[in-house]
Amino acid sequence: MTQTKQDKIVLANAPVSFGAFEITVGIDPNVPDGEGILDAVAGAGYRGIDLGPAGYLGTGDELKKRLHDRKLGLAGGYLELPYSEPARLKAALHELDILLDVFDAAGLPDSGLKPKPTLADLGSDRRKAHPGQAATRRELGFDAEGWKRFADGLESAVVRCRERGYEPTFHHETGTHIEAVWEIEKMLELTSIDLCLDTGHLLLGQGEPVKALKDWNGRINHIHLKDARTDVIDKIVKEAAPVIEIWRRGAFCALGKGDVDIEGVLAHLRRNYEGWLVVEQDILPDASAPDRPAMDQVANLSYLAERGF
Repeated sequence: MTQTKQDKIVLANAPVSFGAFEITVGIDPNVPDGEGILDAVAGAGYRGIDLGPAGYLGTGDELKKRLHDRKLGLAGGYLELPYSEPARLKAALHELDILLDVFDAAGLPDSGLKPKPTLADLGSDRRKAHPGQAATRRELGFDAEGWKRFADGLESAVVRCRERGYEPTFHHETGTHIEAVWEIEKMLELTSIDLCLDTGHLLLGQGEPVKALKDWNGRINHIHLKDARTDVIDKIVKEAAPVIEIWRRGAFCALGKGDVDIEGVLAHLRRNYEGWLVVEQDILPDASAPDRPAMDQVANLSYLAERGF
């Protein structure tokens, strides 16, 4: 039987689908514990999980055992760094070393897929105050010197990853300097790193995921699969609401419940992609519905299984 690209796609989930990420862990008392999320992700049938904030799922041998006992691989770890600010970046690069140390400690899963260092720009207060607007307001983006500093800084992190045996990926993110389609394309032009395509955040950047998959096909090495509601997104952009409103207003939803062409995305991936496919449904913790995230992630996996994944 001929092996297809689809056979080489490994499904993972992420703590952010349960309300655990950088703006909630250690801050919101309703964030679920890491082991509970590991149990939910493994119990649903996923084969991998994203790291979430360093230490949240465990550290060292503890993390390795927790993953091994649940037959989960580590899909990647998200890290924002100030690439365009040389002095701050030099001081912050130890955070990347810590992330790569975690990857080393976790070991390889049965799939053989290494985790992806998922690098993102730190952003700024100005960008966080104007989510989704850089698509039409280029003055919010870097000037020529800013782009040079950014590219040089990012390449230094890329080299660090590759020296440690990991191929990084870059995550475009709302509220950062790599958000709009033109900014993603500039990043790809100036650097050697490939892209983590996040279908939900691309919608916020006024992009179209299926078109992006075709246009950047040779430069995509990681996928964060999200669905999103355009009515919520459009209001946030129109109101120039702060970036936190993306999560407060529930912009991201279960697969098939929003306006991303998930069917079109999957059709492309079947033919053209191999690697981790990380299902994400970014939410804030909700004490009134503690079981909803786990139910949604079971439904998301069922949605994919019904379509041959």
